[in-house]
Amino acid sequence: MKHVGPMKHILEIDDLTSDGLRNIVDHARKPLADLGRPLEGQGVACYFAKQSARTRNSTEMAVVQLGGHPVYITDDEVSLGKRESVADVTRTLACYHRILCARVYAHAVVEEMAGLHVLPIINLLSDAAHPLQAIADVLTIIDEYGTVDGKVVTYVGDANNVTRSLALAVGMLGGEVRVVTPPGQKFSELDADRIRAAGVEFVASDCVTDMVPGSDVIYSDTWISMGEEDIRVEKLKAFEGFQITTDLLDLAPNAIFMHCLPAHRGEEVTDEVLDGPRSRIWAQASNRLNAARGALWFLATHPSNQP
Repeated sequence: MKHVGPMKHILEIDDLTSDGLRNIVDHARKPLADLGRPLEGQGVACYFAKQSARTRNSTEMAVVQLGGHPVYITDDEVSLGKRESVADVTRTLACYHRILCARVYAHAVVEEMAGLHVLPIINLLSDAAHPLQAIADVLTIIDEYGTVDGKVVTYVGDANNVTRSLALAVGMLGGEVRVVTPPGQKFSELDADRIRAAGVEFVASDCVTDMVPGSDVIYSDTWISMGEEDIRVEKLKAFEGFQITTDLLDLAPNAIFMHCLPAHRGEEVTDEVLDGPRSRIWAQASNRLNAARGALWFLATHPSNQP
């Protein structure tokens, strides 16, 4: 199958216009029967350099629901960039598959894949972005409130890949974004500029008790990301006072709690919050399937991605 660029990819939320994001969200919420089977009889390569629970299961099942056949590929099989170059592996997979979904360490890998324009690429997670998680997050907010527009989403924790994608998705759909991090853990200037370039304004602070009141959503993520185990003690010290507890949640009495999982119980959040009545973590996990299905449908039907 040969494609001629430009081609549509989803490496980060701002690869989409606001209308494109709304299109994915709208189709992610449609009954499966309304989406048809745009991947009928076609393969979707699912390359995983990193471990996964929600991402692999949601992606594979979304491919199946749209009529396609997912093929799970580990780095042990292709040794990307070592046994064979990123470009050669990508071009090989384009011979067999309609879409390539990749969960990688370095964002530069998915950028290189997309730059070849031989098949559409979905970033399943990189060190810079987690777009399908953010789509699942806004789906969860819509399930709760009917809209993202005008809702206040306060992220408490490390300004990381999840945070950036979340800020972009919430802001592009009209929500207010607050990012509360310890000193030294905030967005880089490059990230902050990119978020603002997408038309998203956000408030950054290091004071949790100032930012939580008035929130509709309190969101947290693990403080120790995969690959950061060697700086665990240092990061735990930096995040003292940032744990989400019932007392902190009560500063926003009408807010729901969200977490992308996996959670380090007793670190960034207590069991009482995770398992409490205001937690929506399992709705988020369920929406990962809907997000993957919406994104795959969007790329499979996008005019620029037709062979």
